[in-house]
Amino acid sequence: MDDEAMIARGRRAVTGGTSSGRSGGRLADEVYDTLLGQLMSLRIEPGSRVTIDVLARELGVSQTPIRDALNRMEAEGLVVRVPHAGYRIPPQITRHRFEDMLEVRLLLEPAAARRSAERASSEQVAGLRRMLEEMAELEGGNGPTAYGAFGLRDAAFHDLVALSAENQVIREALARLHSHVHLFRLHHDTQVTHLAMAEHEEVVAAIAARDPDAAAYAMRRHILRSGERFRRLFDEVKDANAMAVEA
Repeated sequence: MDDEAMIARGRRAVTGGTSSGRSGGRLADEVYDTLLGQLMSLRIEPGSRVTIDVLARELGVSQTPIRDALNRMEAEGLVVRVPHAGYRIPPQITRHRFEDMLEVRLLLEPAAARRSAERASSEQVAGLRRMLEEMAELEGGNGPTAYGAFGLRDAAFHDLVALSAENQVIREALARLHSHVHLFRLHHDTQVTHLAMAEHEEVVAAIAARDPDAAAYAMRRHILRSGERFRRLFDEVKDANAMAVEA
C-alpha cells in the first residue's frame, strides 16, 4: 500500500468512511482525504494559497468535489477562505493554542479511556489492537508522507477510544479540535511515532483488562508525554529565532 493510500485509509477510519452528504458525495470525500493527507505531510505548506481551478487540474477532477472538500475543510478550520483569491492554509498553531488544546484533551481523553474500559465491546477492543498493528507497519516509514499517514492512524486510534466510550459529546468535541492534524504538522519527528506506539499499547492493555483507573492513567500519561514532546518543538523554534536576532 503506498503512502497516499495509507493516508486516505487513516482518514476514513477517523470519519467512519461516511459520505459528507454534499454534492459530489464519495468523490468529494476522496478529494478531502487527499488534501488532508497533503496537509499532514506538509506537501501543502502552512501559509500557502490554494485555488479550486489549480487543484482540479492537479487532481484531475471537476471543480465541484474540490469546492465541496474545501468548504468542509473551511468549516473545520483547516483552511481559510480568502475573498476573490481562493483559500489559504493557516499557519502552524501558536504556543498558546497548543496549551489550550492540551488542557482540553487532558479533561476529555482520560475520561473517554475510563469509559472505554467499562463499555468497549470485544470487537472494539480488537479494532484498537488492529489499529496498533497498522500503526506499527507505518512506524518506520520514511518521509513526511508516511509520517502524515501515521498521524491520521493516530487520530483514528484516539477516535475509536472515544467511540467505544459511548459518549458522543466527547467524541465530537475531540474531533473538532483536530489536534492530530495540528500537532503532526509541526515537525517531522520519527521519535514521536516510536514513543506514541508504546504509550498506545499501555492504553489498549488497560482497556482490554477492563481496568478503568489504569486506562485513564495511561491515557493521561500519554497526553502529558505527547505534550512534552511537541512543546520542545516550540522551544526549539523560539531558540532559533533568538539566535537569528542576535546574529
